[in-house]
Amino acid sequence: MDVIKTQQISSRPIEKVIVHPLVLLSIVDNYNRVAKDTHKRVIGVLLGSSFKGTVDVTNSYAVPFEEDDKDPSICFLDHNYHESMFSMFKRINAKEHVVGWYSTGPKLRENDLDIHGLFHDYVPNPVLVIIDVQPKELGIPTKAYYAVEEVKENATQKSQKVFVHVPSEIAAHEVEEIGVEHLLRDVKDTTISTLATEVTGKLAALKGLDARLREIRGYLDVVVDEKLP
Repeated sequence: MDVIKTQQISSRPIEKVIVHPLVLLSIVDNYNRVAKDTHKRVIGVLLGSSFKGTVDVTNSYAVPFEEDDKDPSICFLDHNYHESMFSMFKRINAKEHVVGWYSTGPKLRENDLDIHGLFHDYVPNPVLVIIDVQPKELGIPTKAYYAVEEVKENATQKSQKVFVHVPSEIAAHEVEEIGVEHLLRDVKDTTISTLATEVTGKLAALKGLDARLREIRGYLDVVVDEKLP
């Protein structure tokens, strides 16, 4: 699949994507529960905010998804489940909105542009973040993209959507770092602990408390009430 580099775009609606560590842990946990030791990938929705070209991904949830290995054009994403989950998350934190979707890839696939198009109903420029849940080398386990219309030089050729690669990074509030450290104490799975250790290692110097504590408390209250899995 063709991918355009960020530098090749003169007017860029998205300059950077920031992914928070608890989002990574949630995605890895879901992958290990439903797709580990298979060729399947996990897909889900990314929540957060965007400001001046920076997309801040602070939350996520998985969505039931199936695709035909032999025919990539045949796939099913449970839209009703997505709508139900998004409605509950909005009650927890109205500031978070849909910013895009994620895939455990581990690379772009033929039907990703079709799936990407579904999220234009929620945000003008959705992002796709591919999470490498089984990294084979050190480094940031995320690759981020958004889509643009590529106009052909030959007027007889139709324009088409292509992905544009955009820089991504891992960042967190101090309270999230503390939460990750507590989670690691009880983590037994080496895949999760390796990824989480790499993430927290990159976050050692990050500081700053804000309203995130109230958001996490709201989420936990909903979980305790068994309104979320």
